[in-house]
Amino acid sequence: MTLTETYDLTPPLADPAPTPSAPPAQPRWIRPAVVTMLLGTAVLYLWDLAASGWANAYYSAAVQAGTKSWKAFFFGSLDASNSITVDKTPASLWVMELSARVFGVNSWSILVPEALEGVAAVALLYLTVRRWAGPVAGLVAGGAFALTPVAVLMFRFNNPDALLTLLLVAGAYAVTRAVETASARWLALAGALVGFGFLTKMLQALLVVPAFALVYLIAAPTGLWSRVRHLLVAGAAMVVAAGWWVAIVSLVPASARPYVGGSQHNNVLELAFGYNGLGRLDGSETGSVGGGGPAGGVSMWGPTGWTRLFTSELAGQAAWLLPASLLLLVVGLWRHRRAPRTDRGRAGYLLWGGWLLVTAAVFSFMRGIFHPYYLVALAPAIAAVFGAGVVEAFRTRRRPTSAVLLAVCLAGTAVTAYVLLGRSPQWQPWLAAAVIAVGLGLSALLLAAGRLPRRVAAVVGGAGLAVALAAPAGYALDTVGTAHTGAIPSAGPAVLGGNGGPGGRGGPGGGFGGPGGTGGGFPGGPAGGNGGFAPGGFGPTGTLPGGGLPNGTRPGGGGPGGGPGGGLLDAGTPSAELTAALKADAGSYRWVLATVGANSAAGYQLATGEPVMAIGGFNGTDPSPTLAQFQAYVAAGDIHYFAGGGGFGQAQGGSNAAAEIAAWVQANFTARTIGGATVYDLSGGVSS
Repeated sequence: MTLTETYDLTPPLADPAPTPSAPPAQPRWIRPAVVTMLLGTAVLYLWDLAASGWANAYYSAAVQAGTKSWKAFFFGSLDASNSITVDKTPASLWVMELSARVFGVNSWSILVPEALEGVAAVALLYLTVRRWAGPVAGLVAGGAFALTPVAVLMFRFNNPDALLTLLLVAGAYAVTRAVETASARWLALAGALVGFGFLTKMLQALLVVPAFALVYLIAAPTGLWSRVRHLLVAGAAMVVAAGWWVAIVSLVPASARPYVGGSQHNNVLELAFGYNGLGRLDGSETGSVGGGGPAGGVSMWGPTGWTRLFTSELAGQAAWLLPASLLLLVVGLWRHRRAPRTDRGRAGYLLWGGWLLVTAAVFSFMRGIFHPYYLVALAPAIAAVFGAGVVEAFRTRRRPTSAVLLAVCLAGTAVTAYVLLGRSPQWQPWLAAAVIAVGLGLSALLLAAGRLPRRVAAVVGGAGLAVALAAPAGYALDTVGTAHTGAIPSAGPAVLGGNGGPGGRGGPGGGFGGPGGTGGGFPGGPAGGNGGFAPGGFGPTGTLPGGGLPNGTRPGGGGPGGGPGGGLLDAGTPSAELTAALKADAGSYRWVLATVGANSAAGYQLATGEPVMAIGGFNGTDPSPTLAQFQAYVAAGDIHYFAGGGGFGQAQGGSNAAAEIAAWVQANFTARTIGGATVYDLSGGVSS
């Protein structure tokens, strides 16, 4: 009798394909690699986090309000006296407010939850991809996601996108578990997670629903009617998870709650389906600072079309691996075309490919408000398809088609990186040359990957992966080393030719509210300024009697002329003298100050720790309060001071109430200068 011993000589990059019933076996080196990836992600996202200060002061002010008032906490009010809410649903604020209630209101207590959400999202992406493509694919996907520049930005910032991304990745994990065993419970959990995503950023959360539903309907191992029934249950769970808060806000009388910011009729459904919903698609958001422009043309938010995600303003955020991911998606679906209906490989490509294609299409053609940081919603799908596709191709590298696919993906990614890095010619110019030279060289070796010894092939594959991730990693490190503040942050260094909307990092001269800013400005306006809007102007004609707002500020602060209260996109910092004046006898007033625009109000509120009324909400275009309501507040002694702010007044059909209030104050009260700022003391009543 002969005894035969066998040895597994499979290289690390060629882990066994998963079976339909359980996740694949996990090599010993995987667990320490995963721990290293997550610890590295935590360091990347937490490093020098306080450098950005309040980050987006608009949301930081709302967090401050939520620590002082449970009513403000529940509704998402901008101030503790509950004048108006932020223009989003409040789920992301709840996480930060709970942290700030425990650790105090400061930069760390607000931003650390965002960073931890990022680490959790990377971990969940690894677990999801691992279940259908193997642990190595999960590692590649997790690492690519963690190093995506826009992900690094958003998980170090306090916009709602961090929590939204985590919830949607968690939803994808739940769908993956549901598909494996036709589990109605896992699918209902996925629906609930998407519903909570709606409470984070409204309709954007629903972009993943077509992919989630399609993959379960096709691949779940049960009968058709059971699949349909499970989907209906999941839909009900989504509606309940999203609708309970909406129902409460809709049923509470307007007099008993704050005004719904971002709406023109104090209606949360209008906010969800109008300003933050369908209006974003065609540019018809009433009260926004600009319209969508003609179809197929250039709006103030940049050109639309299939090439939009590769424009200077957007490509560096998340497009580094996008061409390779799209190619790998097509090839992956083709390879699994004859597989059984329940095939896990095809289900994974349908899940993440559907997410990628639907979200990319919406972002490419929406003509309403659009910012570069929105692309964080694409990052998990790009990374998942890339990780699974690359590892599957490497596992089958002895096939000539797989070797060619690997070579084409690496060469294409290197060329993409070379082009994108060339848009920042003054930033690390050596990196572009290194990526293109090494990348093309390794691509040639990958053509022969099937004939290379296993260990050599593994080294070449690992080196190719490092080259593919080198450029986004460089942008990610630049993002970590840069403080980000204001309403429209952007990852990576400044790029040439960026003109995708206000506030982006468009290169020299770009900006919003002053020379030397960090964005492209408005088309048609002066470099660094607020083109299309008259400096100092306000209201339907751009001016007030006397020229400009009462304190001489102009819309779009953040540069010279922005005033101590900031402007539309950035919060200013009032002087110590003005701060002391606002805090004096603050307990005698509901609001120590009223000012136009939410960012202007946020700067004063964060400096004083006292409620500040944001007239007109974010843009200064909401009818909150009306002139009559404001006059009643003044008559009741609820407001101490008034200062002009950074809202735009009437823009795209918004209310003109803010301009009317500013004009009434200017006509009836005497101006005072405190700490270099002009304010109006309203406590003594109307002077004339």
